[in-house]
Amino acid sequence: MVLKDSKDNTDMVNNPPHYNAGKYEAIDVIQDALGDQGTILYCQGNALKYILRMWHKGKPVEDIKKAMWYLNKIIELSEKQKGNKI
Repeated sequence: MVLKDSKDNTDMVNNPPHYNAGKYEAIDVIQDALGDQGTILYCQGNALKYILRMWHKGKPVEDIKKAMWYLNKIIELSEKQKGNKI
């Protein structure tokens, strides 16, 4: 699920440069600060955000793939918790 920016071949879904500008990737810092349960809720909100605005930015496929990235992160964290409720 790779969507490259046509200008410079940047993966804007899985590895956008603005999420990796510092020493640590943003999602790793968020997970460290919020824990798994908080990160699941964060990812749920972001997936919803991308789905709701997919028709308004001119890049619906990119937004769908971003929503999928967050849904996959929810799956990863939920499996780690063995499906326990939040």
